[in-house]
Amino acid sequence: MKVNAVFNWTIGLAGTVLLSACDDHQDAPPAPTVRFTQVSGSGDITAKVNEFRALLGDPLNTTPNQTAGRREVNWDGVPANLTNTNTFPGDFFNNTDPAGPNGRKRGLVNTTPGAGFRISDNDFTDLVPAYGDQFNAFSPVRTFAPVGSVITENTFRVPGTTTLATVKGFGVVFSDVDDANATTMEFFEGDKSLGVVKAPVRSDAAGLSFVGVVFPDNKISKVIIRSGNAAINGGFTDGGQYDLVVMDDFLYDEPKAN
Repeated sequence: MKVNAVFNWTIGLAGTVLLSACDDHQDAPPAPTVRFTQVSGSGDITAKVNEFRALLGDPLNTTPNQTAGRREVNWDGVPANLTNTNTFPGDFFNNTDPAGPNGRKRGLVNTTPGAGFRISDNDFTDLVPAYGDQFNAFSPVRTFAPVGSVITENTFRVPGTTTLATVKGFGVVFSDVDDANATTMEFFEGDKSLGVVKAPVRSDAAGLSFVGVVFPDNKISKVIIRSGNAAINGGFTDGGQYDLVVMDDFLYDEPKAN
């Protein structure tokens, strides 16, 4: 589904429709309007991901010092020593060493209130064997999840530097979304929330979902992802009250200095 709309301090419903929140305070000033374009879907999400790529723009950048196009992170370039451990560094894709590899200079910084992040090349079966039937990758084989939390906070830098940056759009591939309300992304421009969107639930055996949003008039400085309602740590079993979700590809336009 592709949605073009204008909304006031919005809340997203099931990743498809965005509604305005009510304000009963008669003296409150009118909320500013925010234009956005949303692309979302589940099942075979290839066409939706490609549609969102077109919105972000070409080319797919792989070196620093770019002014247009987009960046993507699919986790598959993460080395073995940082795979299947809880020690994946949140600044891995913000390498600032001039002599460092260009593949790690993508301007993305991840933080979490949990214990860290984990990259898996076995669908997290080393934590709970049953996970292998539910956490499929979109771009095999590695997937990503926070440890001890469902929160991933994403901020941006000019690739290859420490300079704070913003983007116009951001999208994520999710794996095994069962609860229509549990997996969300909230977009911020500075301290101001631009709105919350919800990832659509899985609709086939592959279990993949996608949601991405572009804000043509705003600068996204932060995106907070809630991936399910229970952490991927072996202490919870997916189903019933618990919806465990992991992530694959992140897509965003070229980060630019504020």
